[in-house]
Amino acid sequence: DGLTDAQKEYLKDSNLRNVLHAGASDAEATVKWANAMQAYTETLAADGTPYVPVNFASDPRSTAGSGGYNAEGADISRWPSNLGLAATFNPEHTKNFGEMSSAEYRALGLTTALSPQIDLATEPRWLRVGGTFGEDADQNTELAAAYVDGYQGSEGTDEWGPESVNAMIKHWSGDGPGEGGREGHTDAGKYGVYPGDNIAAQQQAFLGSLDSAAVMTAYSIALDANGEPKFTDRMGTAYDQDRMDQLRKDAGYEGVVVTDWGVMSGADDEGEMFGMAWGAEALTPAERYLKVLGTGHDMFGGVNDATHILEAADLWQQKFEAGELEEDALTRFQESGARILTMFFNPGLYENPFLDLEQSKATLASDDKVEAGYAAQLDSVVMLKNDGETISASDAAAWKDKTVYIPRNFNTGFASAFGPGEYTEAPSIDVETAEKYFGKVVTDEAVTDAEGVVTSYTAPDLTDVDLVLVGMDSPDNGGNFSNIGHDLENDTWYPLSLQYRPYTADGENVRKVSLSGDILADGTKQNRSYFGNTSKIANESDLDAFVRAQDAIAASGKDIPVITVLKAINPVVPAEFEAASDAIVVGFGTSDEALIEVALGLYEPQGRLPIQFPIDMNTVEAQLEDVSKDMTPYTDADGNVYDYGFGLNYAGPITD
Repeated sequence: DGLTDAQKEYLKDSNLRNVLHAGASDAEATVKWANAMQAYTETLAADGTPYVPVNFASDPRSTAGSGGYNAEGADISRWPSNLGLAATFNPEHTKNFGEMSSAEYRALGLTTALSPQIDLATEPRWLRVGGTFGEDADQNTELAAAYVDGYQGSEGTDEWGPESVNAMIKHWSGDGPGEGGREGHTDAGKYGVYPGDNIAAQQQAFLGSLDSAAVMTAYSIALDANGEPKFTDRMGTAYDQDRMDQLRKDAGYEGVVVTDWGVMSGADDEGEMFGMAWGAEALTPAERYLKVLGTGHDMFGGVNDATHILEAADLWQQKFEAGELEEDALTRFQESGARILTMFFNPGLYENPFLDLEQSKATLASDDKVEAGYAAQLDSVVMLKNDGETISASDAAAWKDKTVYIPRNFNTGFASAFGPGEYTEAPSIDVETAEKYFGKVVTDEAVTDAEGVVTSYTAPDLTDVDLVLVGMDSPDNGGNFSNIGHDLENDTWYPLSLQYRPYTADGENVRKVSLSGDILADGTKQNRSYFGNTSKIANESDLDAFVRAQDAIAASGKDIPVITVLKAINPVVPAEFEAASDAIVVGFGTSDEALIEVALGLYEPQGRLPIQFPIDMNTVEAQLEDVSKDMTPYTDADGNVYDYGFGLNYAGPITD
C-alpha cells in the first residue's frame, strides 16, 4: 500500500539506497512496492543531490523445507538448502539454482543476494550448518563459485545482464567454529575458536570466489588453541584489522565489504534491539564506525540512520589533519562510494530500475524453474538405511490403496530476542501432502490442556496400516537469537546436543575450562565450560513419536515397515532410532513431497552425506571446532558407515 513514513524518512534524510526486502515473495505486492520506492527516489534528485536508485537485497528465500521468507505460497521456485545442494554432489544443480533463482530475484526487484553462506561446517552443533555447503573445503569452494557464477551471470552467460544479481558471500573469514557450536548472533557464541589452527580451510572458499560483488563479515572474535586472540584485536571480524587485511591487502579484494546486522551497536547501547559489536562495546558509536571504516568496510548492515557514520567522517578528518591517517575523509568515503555504486551498475539499475508486473509473474515459479528445483530436491535426498529392500523401485499406483500411519509430535520452542518460544504441534509429515500418495492417512489422537499444550497422545490401531512414516527434525537446540548454551537465569552453561534425549556433558573429552570467555574486571578470564551440565532440546517429542510408533506396531501383532524421514539441518546421532528403523531417508531443506517420493521408491535416491553423522556425543566433544571430518562416524546394523560422502541407492552404497 505504498511507502511508509519511516521508509520515506530513511530514503530522504539518511540517503539510504540499499534496502533489505524481508517480506514474502508475493509478486503483486512486491512489484508495486518496489516500483513505488524507485519512483520516490527519483523525486529526491536535485541540484547537489545525485539520483541513486534502490538496490534491494534479500536473505535466501527459495529453500523448500524452510520456515523462512514466504514459506507458504507458490510465487517462487523451491530448492534444497545449501546443504541439500551439497548432498547432490552435482555442482550443476547449484549453477542452475543460481541462474534460475537470480532471474526470480530480479522479477521481485532484488539486485543483491545476501548469500551464499559459505562458512565451513566444521563444528557439527553449530545452528547454521544447514545454510552451508557442508564440511569439505574443496566441495565448498566448488559450490561457492558455481553459486556466485550463477547469480552474477545472466541468461546462461557469465556476463552481467538483466537476470544478474550481486552475490554477497558470507561470513568472512568463516563463522563456523563457535565453541561448542554456540552461535555468534548472541553473547553466548561471540567467540570462534581455532584449536586445530585451521583457519586456512575456513577461508578457502572465500578466496576462491573473489569475483563476488560483495563480502559480508563474521560476528565472532577469533581465539587460538590457548584461548588467546588469534590476531591482534580481541574483537569481532569487522573490527579485526589483521583479518580484514588478509582480505583487502593479502587477497586484494576490491568489492564491497559489509558488516553483518547489529555489528555497529553494543548490547548496552540505549534504544538498540541488537548489539553484536563484540569486543568493541566500550567504544562510542562514532568510534566504532571509525574503526570499521579503517578495517576496509564499506557498508553497515541494518543501519538506517547516517548520524554516526557522519560523526565518524568528522573523526576521520580530525585524525587525518593530525597526521594519524594517510588519506582524508572525503577520499576514504569516495573509495567506498565507488565500490558501492558498482553494485548498482552491475545489474543495470541506472538503465531501468522498474518492474513490469506481468513479466514478473511470468518469470516467478515458471514451469522450468519449479521442475529444476524439484529435481534438485529429489537428487539431494540421502538414503542411509534400507534393510531388506524396504525401499525399492515402485510406482505411484501401488500406494493408492495403502494406509500409512504418521505420528504427531510437538516442539516447545525457545525464547529469543523476539519474544517467548513458540509452541508448535502437528503430524510429523504433512498429511495433505501424504494424501496425494496414499489411500488413507492415520495419525495420533492428542489430548491438550487449556493452553493447547499436548498432555498425551494415543496412537491409532495399526491393524490395517501398511506403512509407518516417522518424520523427525534434527534435535532442536534453539535459534540464532536464543543465546543458546547459556542459561541466563542461573548464569550456567549447558551443552548443545545432536541427540534427542538429555545429554549430560561429563565425558573425558568435555573441556573443563573453556577456550572462550570474557576478560573479567579483575583480569581473569570467564570460564564458559558446560562440564557436568545437561542439554536442552525442544523437540524430544520427535523421538517419543518414534517410540510410540514402535509400541503401536507391537500392539498390532503385524510386521509393519518403519521408514524414518529425517529433516536435517545438522548432523544427528542415529543410535536413538536407527536399529528400529527399516529404512532411513534424510532431506536437507527439501519438501515433504520429495522425501515421500524417495521413501516410496518413486525416485531412486542419489544423495550423499555432505557432513559426518557421529557415533555418539563423545566423538562430538573430541572433535575440534575448526577441523573437518574429525569425528568417528556412526556404523549401522547393516555395517554401513555414515561418513562424509555416504549414501545408498537400490544397489547399495553409491560409489561415484
